Amino acid sequence: MTERGTPGRPGTPRRRGRLTVYLGAAPGVGKTYAMLGEARRRVERGTDVVVGVVETHGRALTEAQLDGLETVPRRHLEHRGTTFTEMDLDAVLERAPSVVLVDELAHTNVPGSRHEKRADDVAELLAAGVDVVTTVNIQHLESLNDEVERITGVRQRETVRDEVVRAADQIQLVDMSPEALRRRMAHGNIYRPENVEASLTSYFRVGNLTALRELALLWLADRVDDQLDDYRRAHRIQESWPAKERIVVAVTGGPESETLVRRGARLAKRAAGAELLAVHVVATDGLGVTDERRVEQVQRLVADLDGTFHSVVGEDRAAAVVDFAAGVNATMVVVGVSRRGRLRRLFAESTGDRIASLAGAIDVHLVTHEQASRAVIGRHALSPLSRPRQVAGWVGAVALPLLLAGVLHEFTETDDLALATLALLACTVLVALVGGLLPALLGAVVGFMALNYWFTPPTGTLTVSEPRNVLALLVFVGVAAAVATVVDRASRRAGEALRARAEAATIGGLSRSVLTGQDTADAVVQRVRETFGQRAVSLLTRTDRGWDVTAAAGEPCATRPDEGDTRVTVDDDHVLALCGDPLHASDQRVLEAFAIQMSLVLEYRRLRERELRAASLELAEATSTALLRAVSHDLRTPLATMRASVDGLLLPGVPDDERAELLQTVDASAGQLERLIDDLLDLSRLESGLVHPALRPHSLDEVLPVAVSGQPPGAVSLEVDESVPLVRTDPGLLERVVANLVGNAVRHAGGEPVRVLAHVLPDTVEVMVVDRGPGVSAGVRESMFEPFQRLGDTTPGGLGLGLAVARGLTSALGGTLTADDTPGGGLTMVVSLPRADAAEPAAAS
Repeated sequence: MTERGTPGRPGTPRRRGRLTVYLGAAPGVGKTYAMLGEARRRVERGTDVVVGVVETHGRALTEAQLDGLETVPRRHLEHRGTTFTEMDLDAVLERAPSVVLVDELAHTNVPGSRHEKRADDVAELLAAGVDVVTTVNIQHLESLNDEVERITGVRQRETVRDEVVRAADQIQLVDMSPEALRRRMAHGNIYRPENVEASLTSYFRVGNLTALRELALLWLADRVDDQLDDYRRAHRIQESWPAKERIVVAVTGGPESETLVRRGARLAKRAAGAELLAVHVVATDGLGVTDERRVEQVQRLVADLDGTFHSVVGEDRAAAVVDFAAGVNATMVVVGVSRRGRLRRLFAESTGDRIASLAGAIDVHLVTHEQASRAVIGRHALSPLSRPRQVAGWVGAVALPLLLAGVLHEFTETDDLALATLALLACTVLVALVGGLLPALLGAVVGFMALNYWFTPPTGTLTVSEPRNVLALLVFVGVAAAVATVVDRASRRAGEALRARAEAATIGGLSRSVLTGQDTADAVVQRVRETFGQRAVSLLTRTDRGWDVTAAAGEPCATRPDEGDTRVTVDDDHVLALCGDPLHASDQRVLEAFAIQMSLVLEYRRLRERELRAASLELAEATSTALLRAVSHDLRTPLATMRASVDGLLLPGVPDDERAELLQTVDASAGQLERLIDDLLDLSRLESGLVHPALRPHSLDEVLPVAVSGQPPGAVSLEVDESVPLVRTDPGLLERVVANLVGNAVRHAGGEPVRVLAHVLPDTVEVMVVDRGPGVSAGVRESMFEPFQRLGDTTPGGLGLGLAVARGLTSALGGTLTADDTPGGGLTMVVSLPRADAAEPAAAS
């Protein structure tokens, strides 16, 4: 089998077909007419064009455009007794034209077609190398469906994915002013005359058409913008082409960030269709002290302002911002005025100045703010070490160099400057490991002075007589400062790595617990307390009365969110309150992850409760349905019998023997009806929890004979010894249970006597109802205890409630009811009741 080549050129490798889309701004703008016009032009140029499917909707001008175009006959399909026509995909593929016209791309095919959507038919044609020209209206694009519904009030049932249309090789917008389109409508060129007035006053109002037209233009502008980006990348064009207004806001994570974002949003709103992009540069050294919580707040603010937030990594913040702006083809960068002090700005260029010098053709908008020109502590000056280590570092920076220099001076025979220099350099490294950079620099200065005082002639003074000793001291200070800086950086990075590792392990554990779905609210708050070393953690729930503690680990220390030392919002009605030491910024991120997990746990709980309520409603509905069926059949049967008997009694001249027979029928039917109603009432009381048995010691000799008394003579064999101990039960309810079981066994025993036995166990007494009937298979024994289950029982007068009521009453008595096989065939029902002497040893009969 050979692969079919490009249509019209057998033997050549198959190429993918080209897709041309005529995009209509609104119904009736003439997209199908325009598609047919292009087809006629292609035919005149000698192109092999066929019509796969075109919907003319009875419009004369559109139908006239079909003259002279080859049309592939449609396929007829039956659906729900009606015949429909669809494009015959197989016939088009067999015809193998160069171009095929396929109208209404968003159309849903009739069931029985190869593909559900016409867009899938088009995809197969393109894969076969056939060029396709198609049409679609802007309201049928999936991403705009909700917007169109808000504008027009009409929900589009047929949609097509945006990426299908975006992937087209060519998109032609077919547009028309609202006034011109309404004139076309009024002239009857779109809909039938009887539909014109209603359409003009609803869907085709000027406001609706204007909004749809704007949607089409903006959507197409985005697609053209994507093409421009592809062109710039393909031709390696680095400079910005301001085809569309894009505002990039440089977010530092400082207190001015929200001000900058809001200013950028105002600038973006001045130009229609402008985009807002916020970029945050993360330092490559990993030692930044950016307030992560503030960055997250800025990220949420950007989302609320319909912008996008981006994080990039860069060593040079200004260069990273400019590179990002150039990459997205931005027109303006918004940056805040420097927060550095004047002295620092004299020696180092600010980030805003650097961005302005690197931006080139991109405009730079400098924004003043309240924090401008305020001195800011550099990230290296902020130590991540604990306060005891910082204190130890500062004390060691002064004491250790002096102590070590004094010891060397006292116990060395000669004042060895080289040995002292190496020893004090090691001392500086030790101080850097303990206290960080600033104490190490102080230690280097103190060591410099100690070397000068004890080891450089003239000793005992701070003067230096030899120039080479001056150089040695300066080299010592420089090396000590450099080593201290490296050690401090390494220590910081090691600490950051350890925190990142712990954070990753914690979040990984959270991910696993979320996937398994086994965590409870109590387990989560306990894990929060253990992870962050807090005294107590509480999950607070908002109620009408205020706040309630839903779950707690440790002694609840907060009954309101503001009473916790640290708090994080789970959702609108739940807050985690922590009591203990304040958390590090990185710990705040992990705490947010715990909050997300808690929200999932609460959501799982809500879904579980809804599932249980739905199951209860489903069971209630099933019970109601079965009850209606029972009322409509089983309850009507004895009523009908009684009515017929009463009518017979009312007839004149009824003989005495017939009258007696009719009275007996009425009595039997009334008894049957009474039993059915009793079963229904018992089931209703059991399901409502209204059964409250009076449990006290009783003898089975008092209950069982009454329970079997209603059966025919010889149908039941009562075999209960008088020595059977007392049981703790309610005699009335137990009588109902045994009577139901015996009556059910007699109906299925096939004429064999039903045996009623008692078996004594250490803590219970088992009452067994044994029959020799056909029995019940093990697979359906549990289901026969459900309400309205007959299991093939066709005997009249039953609702299938007897076993359900019997089990429910037995459970209320504190016992159990189970079914088992009878040896040799049949079914044994076992009622297990607690012994009175086991529960109350001193009970008396």
